[in-house]
Amino acid sequence: MINDLWYKNAVIYCLSVETFMDANGDGVGDFQGLLRRLDYLHGLGVTAIWLMPFQPSPGKDDGYDVADYYGVDPRFGTLGDFVEFTHGAKQRGIRVLIDLVVNHTSDQHPWFQDARKSPDSPYRDWYVWSKKKPTNANEGMVFPGVQKTTWTRDEAAGEYYFHRFYEFQPDLNTANPRVQAEILKIMGFWIQLGVSGFRMDALPFVIGTKGADVKKPVEQYDMLRTFREFLQWRQGDSVILAEANVLPETDMDYFGHDGDRMQMMFNFQVNQHLFYALAAADTGPLVEAMEATKPRPATAQWGLFLRNHDELDLGRLKPQQREKVFAEFGPDKSMQLYDRGIRRRLAPMLDGDKRRLELAYSLMFTLPGTPVLRYGDELGMGDDLNLPERNCARTPMQWSTEPHGGFTKSSKPVSPVISGGAYGFERVNAAEQRRDPESMLNWTERVIRMRKEMPEIGWGDFTVLDTGDPAVLALRYDWRNNSVVVIHNLDGKPHEVTFGLGLDDTAPALINVLSDDHSQPNDKGEHCLLLDAYAYRWYRVGGLDYLLKRSEA
Repeated sequence: MINDLWYKNAVIYCLSVETFMDANGDGVGDFQGLLRRLDYLHGLGVTAIWLMPFQPSPGKDDGYDVADYYGVDPRFGTLGDFVEFTHGAKQRGIRVLIDLVVNHTSDQHPWFQDARKSPDSPYRDWYVWSKKKPTNANEGMVFPGVQKTTWTRDEAAGEYYFHRFYEFQPDLNTANPRVQAEILKIMGFWIQLGVSGFRMDALPFVIGTKGADVKKPVEQYDMLRTFREFLQWRQGDSVILAEANVLPETDMDYFGHDGDRMQMMFNFQVNQHLFYALAAADTGPLVEAMEATKPRPATAQWGLFLRNHDELDLGRLKPQQREKVFAEFGPDKSMQLYDRGIRRRLAPMLDGDKRRLELAYSLMFTLPGTPVLRYGDELGMGDDLNLPERNCARTPMQWSTEPHGGFTKSSKPVSPVISGGAYGFERVNAAEQRRDPESMLNWTERVIRMRKEMPEIGWGDFTVLDTGDPAVLALRYDWRNNSVVVIHNLDGKPHEVTFGLGLDDTAPALINVLSDDHSQPNDKGEHCLLLDAYAYRWYRVGGLDYLLKRSEA
């Protein structure tokens, strides 16, 4: 069962081919470059790579405006290069997930171009049209402040088309059975080329009803079961990792009460409250978010992340909580985006403080779910706020002190490599950090190795241990008669805490797996710890004799 549900104890690494490694010197990352860096990723310990869109695209939205679902953008290589990459990943035991962007297409997609020409086009009802501009056209924009409307008139068609995102991304009519059949065909195509699953973009919009008369979209959850069944018929261990920033009361509708819908979802609820906890040293709301998202089928799993390629969305926080996070991590308006989020990378948000960075990533690796790491985070890469919108956190990977960080030999990289200052490639790069045993890169590698050796976190149930201190979070995971305990002090000053393990048998010792700082219980069976500012501990419960005793029980 462990092999079948590989995603329960995986470590996922998200990257953009365009900005990862350029092999042919044209300034744009490509699959040949990525293939050359597979040994780096294997050495880091990641078990799955998630690729952002790489299909042919006008590139107005970083590839999320797809113009051909069955190809590779020529800038990145060929389908042959893609298969070489997936084969190389498989040789190293690394799975590949790719973005599945089917809520909308590019307006340059042949389907939309054909649909515009005539009401009789076979693709006309693949999109969502209205003869008149709907009264709610100025509502529901995904990018407020940048996007003006969700309905735009197309002169050739003589009608308005619906677009939840930018106007150059017309929404597909996903309720159309022929569109659904095409989505399955797209999945089947990439599965055949070595893909193990998909990160499905904007899933609530994919399954929501669309049309001029739709005031409040209704989710068509049966569509999720169709996707799941098709994938498992084609390849039993393939998965969908859903991007769905929804409230906890609908989580089970996405997972399926019988575990027959999405295998994985990103836990936006925990992500947002985690940043509040980091900002305020108050774990109370984070614990509430963890408890609210605890129910899930046995085969389901959360995807846990800190920062991704989008802005840090804080829309689920209470207003005072959101303002606290803004004040701590994005006080300047140039750091904020869409009136709801922060567009910075994590390292500059935490002022480059390695103690806080380690604490944050230690939390990500030990909260309930599967960790998803963003490329460059293992180095503590920064951002370029001079770039527009979300592009500031999508700069090229910094490999070395060579020109343009070793990303390309071209004089004109696809996006400026961060240079100069605390986060420039001259100071932050993979080559130098590999040689430094105390670097962020080597710390991340050690933590990933240890996380993979703690399947209790990915597979087990968690219990929040009472420390009596809102700044200190203590969790116990139990699975197959084994237990681990992880403890984090989110405050910038030391805290002393006393807590019990909540186990029925005699109080065991705590064996620190990251250092030799073990803990023995006191006469009351409790553990007393003095935690430095931003300190964290990973413990295995009991020594060898204790573990043997429990396995025999």
